[in-house]
Amino acid sequence: MSIQINLSKIKSTLPEHVTLVAVSKTKPVSDLMQAYDAGQRVFGENKIQEMVDKWEQMPKDIEWHMIGHVQTNKVKYMAPFVSLIHGVDSLKLLEEINKQALKNNRIIDCLLQIHIAEEETKFGLDEEELKALLASPSFKEMKNIRIVGLMGMATFTDNQNQIKKEFTHLKSVFDSLNSKDGSSRDALQYISTMKILSMGMSGDYQLAISCGSTMVRIGSSIFGGRS
Repeated sequence: MSIQINLSKIKSTLPEHVTLVAVSKTKPVSDLMQAYDAGQRVFGENKIQEMVDKWEQMPKDIEWHMIGHVQTNKVKYMAPFVSLIHGVDSLKLLEEINKQALKNNRIIDCLLQIHIAEEETKFGLDEEELKALLASPSFKEMKNIRIVGLMGMATFTDNQNQIKKEFTHLKSVFDSLNSKDGSSRDALQYISTMKILSMGMSGDYQLAISCGSTMVRIGSSIFGGRS
């Protein structure tokens, strides 16, 4: 199956309001260009150096999403061009993104990563940490980041009920942040831009969409398995 065919097959299953992030990590530029030629413009990478290398080689109308765990000392390398950072899981990281965005005279869009899985290995904020972050004085002073939504990763399991429970939980956190009378509303000065709920990957994206996802991250179903 070609990348082009895989892509059009997946796109045909996505509602209009759902953005497809083609997860291109470890794949060569030639594969990405096949997806690009088929009309794909949003690519997700999980290593900053790999993303920088691809950004340098590829057309400049691509939206690059950083979907992996971000180390603060690497933020400066992607700050000139990254479109969206998915995995923001600490105030310290947000401060660094804000600092590097300012240096590049940009406002960088970010998603706050919420911990919804039962696995300890997954990153993310719990609800108390989320509230503390949004209420912190330094958050209110950041002018070069924009929180545009939330992201979460479900437990790696075949138990669909569990995955559904985790996605539904994330959607409820998202809804409470967006509610007009929510207590977090004052803290979230960018509330009008809280539009993105990024959840769902190759194996569970249809379930994620049914639970309210507006952005799915799909790699192996487009590019094939990773070596």
